[in-house]
Amino acid sequence: MNQIVTTQGHAPAIQISNFDQLMRFGQMAAKSGMVPSQYNGKPDAIIIAVQMGSELGLAPMQALQNIAVINGRPSVWGDALLGLVRASSVCDDVIETFEGDGDSLTAICVAKRKGKSPVEARFSVEDAKNASLWSKQGPWKQYPRRMLQMRARGFALRDAFPDVLRGLITAEEAADTPQDSFRQSVSQQSIDITPEPKRVLPTIDHAARISGWLERAMRPEQAVAVRGKWIEIVAKAEEAGNPIAEDVQNTVAGMIDKRLDELAAAYQPENKDLELEHAPS
Repeated sequence: MNQIVTTQGHAPAIQISNFDQLMRFGQMAAKSGMVPSQYNGKPDAIIIAVQMGSELGLAPMQALQNIAVINGRPSVWGDALLGLVRASSVCDDVIETFEGDGDSLTAICVAKRKGKSPVEARFSVEDAKNASLWSKQGPWKQYPRRMLQMRARGFALRDAFPDVLRGLITAEEAADTPQDSFRQSVSQQSIDITPEPKRVLPTIDHAARISGWLERAMRPEQAVAVRGKWIEIVAKAEEAGNPIAEDVQNTVAGMIDKRLDELAAAYQPENKDLELEHAPS
């Protein structure tokens, strides 16, 4: 057990070591009338809260007193958040102060982690006004300095000790963030998660294309030029990762060979020395 569960130097009387004991504790606590109202008659909620508390180092009853599910989100009260951090071996110090007054009042929290640079967070009256909190009925009207302090504390401790707090926020902050408003704020960002469609390359009829070129070839050297162009097309398609099918390559090579033979026969008498190599298939 860490320091937060032994505040008086005594280990808690209730020691839960397995799931069966946890279930029995949940059923007993739900009927006791000694747990916060949100847990009355809810053994399943108690089991989850105690399990979450054990992961943070809280004893069972401390977990029930300090973990609150507000607007659908688990959170801990600000004092418990500070206790968890101070009980951690990685915490060097947490310093909280105020500066200014009136509309310039600002709560400051400096969280020092061993071996790391201090993390400072501020929350001012102006920040509270911008968040529409300063005129809010309830704790913000009754205890404004305390609420400013809780906001600065929550931000600093979460930034400096994310591994200790494991994503938990203060209950004070959770109470100011209604679930519906949070979801709406996210949905209003209009994030498009539709996968980008793959680019479909247009289908090219290579046989028809080369056939047109060959029809316009009236001399053997022109057909040889078509063959060179075809070899270049095949090579570029291979490099681009979109190789031309082998049967298409064979068909086109056969067309070129045939046209070369036709032109060679027609021009053989006057072009005896012309080299007419057939294109490889």
